[in-house]
Amino acid sequence: MAPPEVGIAAPLFIVRHVPTTLEFYRDRFGFEITFQGPEPDDIFFGIVERGNAMFMFKAIDVEPIPNCTRDIGHGIARWDAYVHVPDPDALAAEFASRGVEFAVPLQNNSDNLRGFEVTDADGYRLYFGRPN
Repeated sequence: MAPPEVGIAAPLFIVRHVPTTLEFYRDRFGFEITFQGPEPDDIFFGIVERGNAMFMFKAIDVEPIPNCTRDIGHGIARWDAYVHVPDPDALAAEFASRGVEFAVPLQNNSDNLRGFEVTDADGYRLYFGRPN
């Protein structure tokens, strides 16, 4: 018997202002806004999707705390999310055409991954890449 299938995992990021974050992901990263609400005049939760990647955002009146801003005495975890992409070179070119600034440019890193890092409007660091 095959094990049950597991679907998409989606991080939930605490953000300052959901509409601003949704627009950033749409305009810079090419994601589709699939939910914002709960009401048009009260948007404190939102979801964006692109392919199999999904991010959820919520504003709860606290500051975002991206991993790269924390140092707990055991080093810093730079990424808040890893997004697997089959062709990081093509995606990096698309992002560059959208004016995205890269925190770390497209490269083969020491973890044997090929990809790049970007930072979103709230400081969350995303790695888009694949095993090399």
